Amino acid sequence: MKRFSIAILAFTTISSLAQTKPAYLDSSLPAATRAHDIVSRMTLDEKAAQLEDWATAIPRLGVPDYQTWSEALHGVANSGHATVFPQAIGMAATWDPPIVQRMGDVISTEGRAKYNEAQREGNHRIFYGLTFWSPNINIFRDPRWGRGQETYGEDPFLTGHMGVAFIHGVQGDDPDHPKAVATSKHFAVHSGPESLRHVFNVDVSPRDLEETYLPAFRSTVIDGHVKSVMCAYNAIDDTGACANTMLLKDHLRDAWGFKGFVVSDCAAIVDVTHGHHNAPDILHAAAISIKAGTDLSCSIWSPGFNTLADAVRQGVVSEDLLTRSAERLYTARYQLGLLGGPGSSPYDTIPFSENASEPHREVALKAAEESMVLLKNNGALPLRKSLHSIAVVGPTADLLTSLEGNYNGAALNPVSPIDGIAKQFPGATIHYAQGATLAEGFSVPVPRTVFGSGLQTEFFDTPDWTGNPVAEKTEHEIQYDWRDDVPTPEVHSHNYSVRWTGNVSAPAAGKYTFIVEGGQNFPYSPKEAYRFSLDGKVLSEGDLNAGKLEMGSFTIAKGASPTAPPVMTGSKPAKIEVTFTDTKPHTFRLEYSHSGDRAGGGVTLRWEAPPQAQLDEAIAAAKNSDVVLAFVGLSPQLEGEEMSIKIEGFSGGDRTSIELPASQRRLLEAVATTGKPVIVISMSGSALALSWAKEHAAAILQAWYPGVEGGTAIAHTLAGVNNPAGRLPITFYASTSDLPPFTDYSMKERTYRYYTGKPLWGFGYGLSYSSFRYGAVKLSAASVQAGQPLTATVTVTNNSSRTGDEVVEAYLKTPQPNGPVHSLAGFQRVTLNPGESREVTLELPPRALSSVDDQGQRTILPGTYHLSVGSSQPAETPNHSEIDFNISGTTNLPK
Repeated sequence: MKRFSIAILAFTTISSLAQTKPAYLDSSLPAATRAHDIVSRMTLDEKAAQLEDWATAIPRLGVPDYQTWSEALHGVANSGHATVFPQAIGMAATWDPPIVQRMGDVISTEGRAKYNEAQREGNHRIFYGLTFWSPNINIFRDPRWGRGQETYGEDPFLTGHMGVAFIHGVQGDDPDHPKAVATSKHFAVHSGPESLRHVFNVDVSPRDLEETYLPAFRSTVIDGHVKSVMCAYNAIDDTGACANTMLLKDHLRDAWGFKGFVVSDCAAIVDVTHGHHNAPDILHAAAISIKAGTDLSCSIWSPGFNTLADAVRQGVVSEDLLTRSAERLYTARYQLGLLGGPGSSPYDTIPFSENASEPHREVALKAAEESMVLLKNNGALPLRKSLHSIAVVGPTADLLTSLEGNYNGAALNPVSPIDGIAKQFPGATIHYAQGATLAEGFSVPVPRTVFGSGLQTEFFDTPDWTGNPVAEKTEHEIQYDWRDDVPTPEVHSHNYSVRWTGNVSAPAAGKYTFIVEGGQNFPYSPKEAYRFSLDGKVLSEGDLNAGKLEMGSFTIAKGASPTAPPVMTGSKPAKIEVTFTDTKPHTFRLEYSHSGDRAGGGVTLRWEAPPQAQLDEAIAAAKNSDVVLAFVGLSPQLEGEEMSIKIEGFSGGDRTSIELPASQRRLLEAVATTGKPVIVISMSGSALALSWAKEHAAAILQAWYPGVEGGTAIAHTLAGVNNPAGRLPITFYASTSDLPPFTDYSMKERTYRYYTGKPLWGFGYGLSYSSFRYGAVKLSAASVQAGQPLTATVTVTNNSSRTGDEVVEAYLKTPQPNGPVHSLAGFQRVTLNPGESREVTLELPPRALSSVDDQGQRTILPGTYHLSVGSSQPAETPNHSEIDFNISGTTNLPK
């Protein structure tokens, strides 16, 4: 009896101990178990509030407020300095999943470093979390789409492999303790137009859906094990993507087995009612969206899923759905170690010094070098070391935005092309001229040539230029991105000011419009002030943040999350018109102040200059040089997400023409009249119709938006230090007239798989300074049964005297009537020394051998298949080897 009493006492003690430590606080339990327990303790209103991006705190449960929205497309974005990699389209041009995975690993390391520092500071703001809304794996179906730069190109096979590599890098190899959460977006069938995205409906055919628009998403779920998916703005078959059961239930959950959480694109739940009219109001829009499978609403300053508490009370939706979604979200938060204090994650010790570190910068440089695509070379490249003088002309030769791309962090000490070239060729005289604006009616930064020997730059730890400067430097020009950081380490406050003093000399007499533009500060409202003086007289001063938002006017709607900030003010650049009657130096001063909030920070002095004056400078530079390096292209301020810009060739973030803008065409033609060899370097996020350059230039290099070390990578490539091996992830069409209507989502005559015309350069194209030879293709079997895998092996030889990378590309033509011209079925990037031969084996899994019929059924068909393995598509290069093989039988594959 005594023993029995002791046993009862022991059991009671253990039970009491268990009761004192609820499951949600027990770190030994699985994340899903803890999530279930903590959500069960929430009230209905608390649960609904957790389904918003601005999730409110629940103090009684020890839950802090959390902002789910963070960005990391090609580096941690919008939260201060970070390692800025090439834009996603440039990363796709590497055709190297391992370097994309290394980028993802750097991103999650820097994300942790920033998060850990933010926690120490008590900073729970947007963009400082660990749930990253990247990668963008939409298919870049049309080069006019402004956001195509954010994708991995036009091919679902390449996009899927790059997306999976990114996710593995970001999330790490421990699914129970991810370094960060990645998000595949925008699900699905989303690629412009930007101006119509909130109301646009896509009537996509079952074949195009399964053959083109969904495979990359499937790969990131099944192969990448992505933990989050973002649904899109647009509707598919008249139902908003975030309320679309065909996408979110039939495909994502049922067919692919997705276990993570679905987040809406920002304000997409509002679009379900206002844009697509699938529901009478936001409450019902939220209800049908959570029923379809969306778990979290990014609502910005509007009500969204926090209306679901009322929806439950009104009997519109079941509370079980709120519980399900909250548990999915909290499972991710527990896996990340966001709850429970320091030590909850093995990554809590990552120091802030990892952020924008030198080792990470080296990875960014390698990625930029691998992204370079040589489109033409008549022998002008690599440049001779003995060059005495080099003309560097063009509007992208010294343009910060065309290094950083969009959805970016602030690059620390970015290397522009002009500086990279000057460093790489120290024995040559560099003649620099801006030469042109990017496009008619668009301003560009005032070039360094205007400021003579430079600008004395003073930094103050006060917002009003008082006290002694804490640092002084000499700067070339005024274009800075200090977003959420300080301009120099000596400044220790986000309330700071900067003063630039020097001389300006106009290239010719005439009328000039100067524009002072502040930094990017979404979604907060710091105070940015300026003062512009010339010849000792203040010509203009005032506030830079009192304008209209790029994406329209926002108001804080009744029912919005209480932790959302006040609605931000928009940027209001200042314009100052000056007429110069001479080209003599004039004393100049620009003063900039930032205060009130840590967000934003940065300033650019832009101008609109007389076109002929710019052109004359470029011609003079060309005449005085041995070779002309002409930097042309675009900027994320011309192509991007839902922008207000509307000028010739550009509208709302998209392009209306793929031709190089007229101002830049004139520049190329003008410098060519000097008789000097012209090498064109194009910096853009999408394909440009470089027809004149293809015919007349000595060489053409596509450099994309190459990141913090972009100028170094370009200079290394031009000098031959880097042997280019990048390949185009998109088709470069010859003309806008070659494209179907932008609003037509049919794949007919789109991308290399369906286009029947002749492009300037095809998908997969790219040259090298080395030459390669391909042996015969050997297959693992000459005939296989449907459903069996196949491998192809080819011997590749570097038959040149220079070490180089080769991208081995395999294209397959199936026996499907009216099927794609051919499709990428495998690829591998390899490095070969001079004279080296290597066997390269490519696996061709059953899915790569399949075809999709008009009903959307994916099947492996019987018949003869044609395989080409080489440097590019078979029509683009003689460096390839071909073989036929047979498949017997038929096998249907799942969605």
